[in-house]
Amino acid sequence: PGKAMSGSGYKALILVGGFGTRLRPLTLSLPKPIVPFANMPTVEHQIRALVAAGVDHVVLAVNYRAETMTEAMSNLAEELNIKISFSKEEEPLGTAGPIKLAEGILGQSDMFFVLNSDVICEFPFDKLIEKHTSHGKEGTIFVTKVKEPSKYGVVITDSDGKIERFVEKPQVFVGNRINAGLYIFNKAILDRISLRPTSIENEIFPTMASSDNLYALDLDGFWMDVGQPPDYLKGVNMYLNALNSTKDKRLAKQPEDGEYEIKGPCLIDSTATIAPGCVIGPNVVIGPNVQVGTGCRLQHCSFFEGSKVKSNAWVNDTIVGWNSTVGAWTRLEGVTVLGEDVNVKDELHLNGARVLPHKTIKASVPEPAIIM
Repeated sequence: PGKAMSGSGYKALILVGGFGTRLRPLTLSLPKPIVPFANMPTVEHQIRALVAAGVDHVVLAVNYRAETMTEAMSNLAEELNIKISFSKEEEPLGTAGPIKLAEGILGQSDMFFVLNSDVICEFPFDKLIEKHTSHGKEGTIFVTKVKEPSKYGVVITDSDGKIERFVEKPQVFVGNRINAGLYIFNKAILDRISLRPTSIENEIFPTMASSDNLYALDLDGFWMDVGQPPDYLKGVNMYLNALNSTKDKRLAKQPEDGEYEIKGPCLIDSTATIAPGCVIGPNVVIGPNVQVGTGCRLQHCSFFEGSKVKSNAWVNDTIVGWNSTVGAWTRLEGVTVLGEDVNVKDELHLNGARVLPHKTIKASVPEPAIIM
């Protein structure tokens, strides 16, 4: 921490953008960066990893009033002994404009990071710094291998990682590496960007590549853009499996009295209560002050703070929002998402339901639907 506060650390920009419509109904209660992911605000995973890599000032680029985030972020800044500031766009500036808007801060260090706020991975930023300093050019981006490259823009590099070109949604196979949304740049890149709506992917990167100024580095481990519910749940599974592979101490252990059973990697907050006879896991996250009733079967799901599950519920592939209640003998599945303070009555079946905050559900939802 001593080094960080001397102002000699790296700077970083996190592209937060809008309120997070793709993650509704959760983002109707909180902006996306502070929606919990594995019992920690999503953006906090990124900020902690940046600080571990030597960042002392993080800028959050937003295009809405960020009052809802300021308290959480000032507490985190104090805890980590860093600065966190907000850079508000008066008009949406795309993915490159916000870099120019925050030039005053980002230009204070020779190199700075830029991150897409929805990305979850193991954030090996030390490797990115090492690769970047080894070639001395303007930028280095993490790339990740995907199974279906035709849905993305594919990155074509030479054997040293120098990017030759980008191919948008290729119909024939040209490669399987895509932009992972995590970058490091020299401050020289600031001269390439003007203060107007600009896409870093479509406008800035191709010109950098054409002058041999952009390199790629393979990202080890998992990667997921968790900006919408199905991918959020996949991302939690990947994150918990990564913790499991390193035998992380934070993972839930079997209860000594054997009153309930844990199957596979789970995170259970110490303030949560779990009644006897439950089977929990794999890939379950149980947040602060959550109450789980007797005989529940939970898998691939996340329960936010203060939520409650009554006895003998069967919950799979579901996100249960803050202070919501899941009734007894219910069955929730198919990427069901309950917003804040939703009450699902007993003995109902919800399949792919997206329920807006403060609703009471008294009838089953057998097919995917948005419940207003």
